[in-house]
Amino acid sequence: MQIVEKSGEGLNRVYGVTVPVALLAEKLEARIKEIAPTLNVKGFRPGKVPAAHVRRLYGKALMSEVVQASLNESTQKIMTDNNLRPAGEPELKPEGDLEAVMDGKADLAYELSIDLMPEFEPVDAATLSLSRPVYPVKDAEVDEAVAELAKQNRTYEPRTGKTVKAKSGDQVVIDFVGRVDGVAFDGGAATDAELVLGSGQFIPGFEDQLIGAKPDAELTVKVTFPADYQAANLAGKDAEFETKVKAVKAPVETPADDEFAKRLGLESLEKLRELVKSNLEEQYAGASKFKLKRALLDELDAKHDFPLPPRMVEAEFAAIWQQVQQDKAAGGLPPEDADKSEDQLQKEYRKIAERRVRLGLVLAEIGRANNVQVTEQELAEAIRAEAIKYGAQAQQVFNMLRENANAQAQLRAPIFEDKVVDLIVGKAKVKDKKVSKDELLKEDDLPAGYAE
Repeated sequence: MQIVEKSGEGLNRVYGVTVPVALLAEKLEARIKEIAPTLNVKGFRPGKVPAAHVRRLYGKALMSEVVQASLNESTQKIMTDNNLRPAGEPELKPEGDLEAVMDGKADLAYELSIDLMPEFEPVDAATLSLSRPVYPVKDAEVDEAVAELAKQNRTYEPRTGKTVKAKSGDQVVIDFVGRVDGVAFDGGAATDAELVLGSGQFIPGFEDQLIGAKPDAELTVKVTFPADYQAANLAGKDAEFETKVKAVKAPVETPADDEFAKRLGLESLEKLRELVKSNLEEQYAGASKFKLKRALLDELDAKHDFPLPPRMVEAEFAAIWQQVQQDKAAGGLPPEDADKSEDQLQKEYRKIAERRVRLGLVLAEIGRANNVQVTEQELAEAIRAEAIKYGAQAQQVFNMLRENANAQAQLRAPIFEDKVVDLIVGKAKVKDKKVSKDELLKEDDLPAGYAE
């Protein structure tokens, strides 16, 4: 086997590898000799199949195994002999006639390109100073949340009087059939549908035309589907809905009291308030943790500057750019990106890709240095949590994830990252800072320099 280093610039190494045809033939003969005793071929006693016959029957398949084994062996030899730490899978480029190699008539020659992990010293976590935004739950918020729950659970009773007309906030019970160009469309009809006027539950303009309607009224509601409507065949189309109003009901406010709490399965209003407060505290604690993590990542990004593996950056950018293109096609680009040129967007999102790769490498190195591991129990819990999302197919998805190493790697990654972040936060100097609720829940902007 001949191995020659062709180039060694930066974090990339390229090697030329040649495995002589004689060595491949030797390995093929050894493989034939190994399996011949195990074969049961018609016309021959078990284990007595001649090597020449085995070669005729299985030569191509066995040579394929030999070639693959040679590729793996030579790649591993290059890694070991040169003490390389690869950043991702090496890229292999065959040279010459592969068909001739498989026929045992030519050397196996290929070029191996390897991106290397950069050498750098991670920042000492104990030297980091971080600010954790905190916001305590106020009694007024609990009162507001409980009142909103009561509002969401209010009941409706038929309006009475000489002239009953639907008002905004009333609930109407309707039958309707929708048509575009006179033709009914799928999903455009319903019977005994309950609709609260002003809720924005139906197409814009639909609910407004029912205000003032009386019980037993029949009317034609004319609307235009939004241009970005989820059903492409209806987007931007004019439609008419033949509608019958079967009942008009007025809202009956539900007082937030012990009886209301019991309707929700709790002992008392006090217990309901405790539950609501606990949920709010959990929400704000999650936002606080997220902000602290973002602040930590910004610090790590600012304190590390080292060359990045080129293909790792390209793979990250490709994933980001694919999503950007999808968002652009769907009209879903953020407002700040909508008027930018393709070159501007590529430049900015490449910076983000570089940031993600840099931070991933830093967290990985800190985790490696501190022997951070994802336990089998943590992975099993993540698999179960992911499978449950698929409802009736949960068991099938669970079994698939248990057998799929790549899927497991994707589930391990965020667990590993969170454990490393927790490790760093535990060593850093963290000071709590009281902020407003709006400030705590505000979406973070990218650090300076990542977007124009």
